[in-house]
Amino acid sequence: MRFDRLELRNFKPYGDASLELPDGVTVIHGLNGSGKSSLLQACFFALYGARALDGTLDDVITNGEEESDIDLWFTHAGTQYHISRQLREYDNRTDHDCTLEGPDTTRDGVRDTRQFVTDLLRMDANAFVNCAYVRQGEVNKLINATATERQAMIDELLQLGKLEEYRERAGQARLGVDDILENRRGALETLEEQIDAKEQRGLYDRLNELQSQLSTVSDDIANYEQQREAAVETREEADEILETYREKRAELDDLTTEIQDAETTIREVEAERESLAEQIETARDSVATLTDEMRDRLDPAGLESADESAVDARRSELDTREEQLREEVSELRVDLEGYRNQAENLTDRADDFASQAEQAAEQATEFTAEADTAAAEVEEHVESREQLEDEADQLGQLFGDTAEGVPVSRGEATPRKEELRQTRSEIREEIAGIESDLENARQRVTEAERLLEIGKCPECGQDVEESPHTDQLEEDRARVDSLETALEESRSEREEVTAQLEAIEDLVEAEDRLAEIDDARELLDERISDGETTAQQARERAAELQERVTELREQETEAREAAAAKREEAEESAGRVESLEDDLAAVETARERVDAVAERLERVAELEDTIERLRDNRESLAEQNDLRKEQLAEKRETRDDLRAAVDDDQIEKARSSRKQAVSYIEDVDDELEKLGSRRDELQSAVGGVEQDIDALEQLQDDRESLFERVSALESLKQEASQLETTYSNLRTELRRQNVSSLERTLNEVFELIYVNDAYSHIELDNQYELTVYQKDGQPLDPEQLSGGERALFNLSLRCGIYRLLAEGIEGAAPTPPLILDEPTVFLDSGHVARLVTLVEEMRGFGVGQVIIVSHDEELVSAADGLLSVEKNPTTNRSTVTKSQTPTVADVMSDDWDTDGTVSPLCVVWCRLGNRLDIRPAVRLALTVARGAAVALECHLTVCLAR
Repeated sequence: MRFDRLELRNFKPYGDASLELPDGVTVIHGLNGSGKSSLLQACFFALYGARALDGTLDDVITNGEEESDIDLWFTHAGTQYHISRQLREYDNRTDHDCTLEGPDTTRDGVRDTRQFVTDLLRMDANAFVNCAYVRQGEVNKLINATATERQAMIDELLQLGKLEEYRERAGQARLGVDDILENRRGALETLEEQIDAKEQRGLYDRLNELQSQLSTVSDDIANYEQQREAAVETREEADEILETYREKRAELDDLTTEIQDAETTIREVEAERESLAEQIETARDSVATLTDEMRDRLDPAGLESADESAVDARRSELDTREEQLREEVSELRVDLEGYRNQAENLTDRADDFASQAEQAAEQATEFTAEADTAAAEVEEHVESREQLEDEADQLGQLFGDTAEGVPVSRGEATPRKEELRQTRSEIREEIAGIESDLENARQRVTEAERLLEIGKCPECGQDVEESPHTDQLEEDRARVDSLETALEESRSEREEVTAQLEAIEDLVEAEDRLAEIDDARELLDERISDGETTAQQARERAAELQERVTELREQETEAREAAAAKREEAEESAGRVESLEDDLAAVETARERVDAVAERLERVAELEDTIERLRDNRESLAEQNDLRKEQLAEKRETRDDLRAAVDDDQIEKARSSRKQAVSYIEDVDDELEKLGSRRDELQSAVGGVEQDIDALEQLQDDRESLFERVSALESLKQEASQLETTYSNLRTELRRQNVSSLERTLNEVFELIYVNDAYSHIELDNQYELTVYQKDGQPLDPEQLSGGERALFNLSLRCGIYRLLAEGIEGAAPTPPLILDEPTVFLDSGHVARLVTLVEEMRGFGVGQVIIVSHDEELVSAADGLLSVEKNPTTNRSTVTKSQTPTVADVMSDDWDTDGTVSPLCVVWCRLGNRLDIRPAVRLALTVARGAAVALECHLTVCLAR
């Protein structure tokens, strides 16, 4: 596994950051407190979320911000994944959203994503810290841990915890099977008791007896039902005879009623015919009256006769006259409207001329006032320009002098200020570097003095019998004094530059004010010129507007005279329209008289139609009455025939037979009900006995099934017990093998990176107890080692675990990047070089990516990629940039020198082996040579110390 890319927004000190993490060794360097470790924490947080934090989610979001985004791209087993986390603060809480995307998978939510990463890497957050991520300040974590804690950490990393989980599950399964087995045995005993109780009841004999009684009752019921059917047939025959009698009796009654209704209808129709004759006579009288009224209205209506053709001709004549009159009125109204519109338009035009004249007069007045105002402003601008020139002369006298002994001319103050600021910034960075080196030097002196106090060599950490060798200690103390002197000088220089900055501020302000005065003078010159032009143009415009006023007044007079003429023509047209409207009223009166005659003609025609219709209805009623009289005679004959067909003796005999049949049916129904109840009781008893027999047989089947289940559970209990023992033995054996492998890799790594020859080997027992053996065979607890030795011991143990994890339970496994946060804090320069060798060895074991946070130049020179972290002191925000890797010339230059403990030749060999892009065979040769150079250098140092 390797990290590909990391993008941050508002994460701790980072506002916006994006960085690529290539294969190989990547070193993140920068000043203390710049935010180097925050980049590693961001990768860890992206993988495991809140489980990766020592604090809360609030600590992740940059101060002053309300949201944060973290995106990590990583590749595992050839597949790339992308994790995106978003944090939002609102309502005094922090909302955490997370998504993971891969080629064939997607996870939403914090919990699902963390579980997926844990399963993918085979380690949770704690295991990741204990194996791949050596965090700053946790260098002694595995050493200080108890054997039980160390065992739990390593077992979890190597998945042995799963075997313990499986053993516990097998034990739980065994106990569960035992509980079920006891339960099933109790159930089997209960079944045996139930079967014995049912077999003692003689269920089969009881069933035969009940079935015999049921057969006898069923035969009796069949006999009674046959006799009842015969009685029912007799009753139905009597009912049929009586029904026929009732039907004929009803038909006779209905026929009598119909005869009476027909006689009544004939009488009513004759009365209706008499009423129709009276209506016909009344209609004839109305026709005569209407005819007289029409004769009286012919002359006033202009008609010669009262017929439809004369009425239509008169109406056509009136329509023609009305059309002519309306056309003339329409034409006159159009002329009238035109005259009125023309008069109104001319009046509006005259008003418009008057309004324009007034506006032009007002504008002329405004332009005159504008000219006066512009002239006054020009005078003010001239006065302001003279004042600015006086101020510029006074400020110009400030330049040419010196500020803190440095001559400054106009235009040089601002560049000089920026130059001083840059100088002060460089001094501050130099002070920060000196303070960091001073802190490291003081720590080495303190550690050496502690070793001297307990009687150990400050250089190698071994016991000494004679006077300790303190050459290196004296050099470190001298270096502390030198660094303190350099720090004081740099601080003094910073104060001197700050004083110069304060002195030049006044000149910068004067320079800025002179620039403002120059701009203001140019602006005033433009305004004076513009004001004079504006005054001249305003006066010319006022004269033009006065001439326009005179023209508009003349046009107004002409328009009002034309409007008066059009009003007179409109009044003449209105009188003619009034006369024509009187003629139209006369035509309308004549039409009303013609309509009155036409209305009476229509009424006469309607009455004649009514008389004809009433006459037809009267004749139709006479024909219907004749038909009813014929039907009445036929119904009277049918009534006489029905009266002769009814036989009273037969009806009486049928009634007697029906009564006897009904009485027998009631008696036999009572008996059948009793027999039916008895049959139901017997059937219920038979069903109950059959159910008991079925239950007995089911219990017998259950007993056989349960017996087989008990036998199977006994076998399963034995298998679960064997499985529990197998898991326990397998975990013990795998732990023994892992302890052996880990002890071997631990000694190999420690021998590789430890330059001194004080210890023979390290022992790791099956309980994960660690013991260091000196050359004389004496055991030593790891906590008794010096600070630097404990750091090397911890790195050895971590790398040993990492190598063991890389092999995996099932063979080689994809390993996460090896992450080291400030691993050189307690190491001298010689062991730093060995740490470089260790990193190369780990890459040889399959570690494709190593990420180191350090400001040690030795590690920086060994890096395949460099990331520089800087913090802006003003905004307190950090930025990360990719730095260029050093060339061969850089390696050979004085800038890459060490503190003198390792020769330049050794440094060159070490760095060339890491930096140059050469073939593997040559690289291997350089590695061997580099190891030999380091060994020789260390041997010479020990000899000189003795």
